[in-house]
Amino acid sequence: MKAVVMSVAGGPEVLQLREVPEPQIRGERELRIRLKAAGVNPIDTKLRRRGTFYPEEMPAILGCDGAGVVEAVGSGVRHFTVGDEVYFCHGGLGRQAGNYAELIVVDERFVAPKPRTLSFAEAAAAPLVLITAWEALYDRGRLQASQRVLIHGGAGGVGHVAIQLARLRGSKVATTVSTPEKAVFVRSLGADLPIFYRQTDFVRAVWDWTGGEGVDLALDTLGGAILEQTFPAVRVYGDIVTLLAPAPETDWRVARDRNLRVGFELMLTPMLKNLTNAQQNQAEILRQCARLIDQGQLRIQLSHTFPLAEAAAAHRLLEQGSVLGKIALTIPE
Repeated sequence: MKAVVMSVAGGPEVLQLREVPEPQIRGERELRIRLKAAGVNPIDTKLRRRGTFYPEEMPAILGCDGAGVVEAVGSGVRHFTVGDEVYFCHGGLGRQAGNYAELIVVDERFVAPKPRTLSFAEAAAAPLVLITAWEALYDRGRLQASQRVLIHGGAGGVGHVAIQLARLRGSKVATTVSTPEKAVFVRSLGADLPIFYRQTDFVRAVWDWTGGEGVDLALDTLGGAILEQTFPAVRVYGDIVTLLAPAPETDWRVARDRNLRVGFELMLTPMLKNLTNAQQNQAEILRQCARLIDQGQLRIQLSHTFPLAEAAAAHRLLEQGSVLGKIALTIPE
């Protein structure tokens, strides 16, 4: 089969289209899936640049997100049959082959039926950001109805889903954006207050919006200095959740003085720690999101698609940092 392979860490040029052996079903609950599309996420570009989590196991096929059609099933598969359309987040971290390929084998417990109303490319763009936003807001942040939320990077992959999930919970949403185009976009998703962070002090904007109290929950999708800068924007005894590791120089004094509850969200943990139950829970999130998508209550913004052979170009675009929504690779028959 054809797959995009990296043999060394480096720039986008290390992604090479090659012929590799087809994966085989080895477990009784495994599915072999003919991939139609693969999502492209920031974790892919990070692993390409620095090396995978398992550098001793090279070459590697990247890509955590996939969507396709079940081609074969193990003897103990209970919930899927040949021909089913599915989507999932699994593989691509270095130990297990990822989705930049024509075929993949995945345990059925980690897979969900594809939303009927999405194309394969849209579906492949969805799993990682759906799970991340859901866990960050609902599980880590304990978001409640009528609360006020600050979401950084609301026009990005996780951000644009988080806005919608917050609104579905009955919350009010402020979000940082960089351009008028992105402000229009986030308003279309239900954001109440777009904040142009390059021209405006977002903490001051939040104080004005909340009458000086601060938001109940802040979601940091950007990392770096943003985490520390956001502490004063959160109300006393409020919550802040970050998707990134805090910078070593982070000053935690404001967070402590305001008695903030700090949460970390890494949706890859179940894969990295081989936690079957947690991966099953993530598949259930995808099933719930599929229902919301098919009911018209949740949408995925697919900004660009590239053929599988042009994975390097997709990485270059993502690393420019100005993508509205998500990128996917399409995989021809």
